[in-house]
Amino acid sequence: MEVQHYIFIAIALILGLVIGFFIAKSIVEKGKASQLVADARREAQSLTDKAAQKAEKIEKDAAAKGEQISKQKLERGKQKFMDLKAKHEKEVMAREKKVADSERRTKDKESKVTSELATNKKLNQKLESQLKEAEEKRNAIFKREEEIEKMHAEQVKKLEVASGLSGEEAKAQLVESLKDQAKTEAMSIIQNTIEEAKLTAQQEARKVIINTIQRIGTEEAVENCVSVFNLESDDVKGRIIGREGRNIRALEAATGVEIIVDDTPDAIILSCFDSVRREVARLSLHKLVTDGRIHPARIEEVVRKTRKQIDQEIIEVGKRTVIDLGIHGLHPELLKMVGRMKYRSSYGQNLLQHSREVAKLCGTMAAELGINPKLAKRAGLLHDIGKVPETEDETPHAILGMKLAEKHGEKPEVCNAIGAHHDEIEMTSLLSPVVQVCDAISGARPGARRQVLDSYIQRLKDLEDIAFGFKGVEKAYAIQAGRELRVMVESERINDEKAAQLSFEISQKIQTDMTYPGQVKVTVIRETRAVNIAK
Repeated sequence: MEVQHYIFIAIALILGLVIGFFIAKSIVEKGKASQLVADARREAQSLTDKAAQKAEKIEKDAAAKGEQISKQKLERGKQKFMDLKAKHEKEVMAREKKVADSERRTKDKESKVTSELATNKKLNQKLESQLKEAEEKRNAIFKREEEIEKMHAEQVKKLEVASGLSGEEAKAQLVESLKDQAKTEAMSIIQNTIEEAKLTAQQEARKVIINTIQRIGTEEAVENCVSVFNLESDDVKGRIIGREGRNIRALEAATGVEIIVDDTPDAIILSCFDSVRREVARLSLHKLVTDGRIHPARIEEVVRKTRKQIDQEIIEVGKRTVIDLGIHGLHPELLKMVGRMKYRSSYGQNLLQHSREVAKLCGTMAAELGINPKLAKRAGLLHDIGKVPETEDETPHAILGMKLAEKHGEKPEVCNAIGAHHDEIEMTSLLSPVVQVCDAISGARPGARRQVLDSYIQRLKDLEDIAFGFKGVEKAYAIQAGRELRVMVESERINDEKAAQLSFEISQKIQTDMTYPGQVKVTVIRETRAVNIAK
């Protein structure tokens, strides 16, 4: 581009000279032509020479620069070629290595398969030889047995000849001698048994006395499963029952509590094995009677609000309990479980009262033994939380309580004490036997516990669980001390015909799987509702 620029300048100069030449010529024609022409020629020649020299220099510079650029591009091309060549060689080497590895693995597999085939072949040959040997031994044994039987028959004949007795007579004598020996051994066993019974008689007598004291000292189970709701007058009973009994049915369906309205003056009996349900029913009845508006929709609303109130009260009971015992940092879920203990019983003994008592005993005993009393109180309070989960579980309550404590961040010593207080896992710290001993002290007091209530409540829970095992069951309540099972079903899934069939199947399941006194009446209720809201 620079060469062309200079050439263009040279051409312009030449044109200028030519134009000047013509101008000079015209001047010469006027009188100064010769001198001007000579001067113009000299100047033009000088400019031409200069332009030629400059153009030659420019051309040389352009050729040198072009040669330099060509060398640079050639070197770059060579370098790029070398890079591509190195990359290609690297890829080729990687592929060759991969192929070599694949061939090596294939060869290894082939050699392994060949080795295994050879081994299998040897094993098959060995097995065939062993089978052949076993068959030969079996034939030899059969032959030996035949020979032994022949020898035995010959020996029996010889013995019969020598003794003068037949085989049956010898057998009778042998049986008689064995009878005498058996009688002697039996008498020895009886004598040992009597001696052992004498040694354990005192211990068994103590057990009988303790059981008698417990049965006399405790309340009857029915007193722990009913609540009496006092009324201002008997006129309120009719409003509670409602037209054709719709109010009392709605209240029983919403709470799962049997409401007994009888001739008892100014009182209604609430019966249910679950004390939480019973308390919800009692508070709901109190609100309904105080308010005066008693109808199914109002009943469901009040029961729902009362359940929320009971849940809040459970949390407050848990908080007060841990504050009284000086326990800090308990997880909110564990606080709720502690509060639920107020509405649970263990063998007729209130669970919260029992747990508080165990916590205090653990704190005192731990202080005597030099163990952390606060940690001991914590373990004593939580040792029975496995008895109050909101969902039923077949896991033993000690193991379930240990899992709940681990889940909510309790220390390993506390978790082990909870899980080991019934010897279901191994004890790993001194805190565990302390909790076990204090639990036994609290439960072993005369009149503190009784098995009857616990088994009674478990039977009612089993009745409800059997009903929930069938599809379409929405609610199930065991009422009348377990003599009736009331089942509410989903009307969309269960029609009238299936409801009758479901009642029969549940009754057969109860009859097959459970042991109970008297009879159990199964009532299946199918209800259809149509609800609209006027706005």
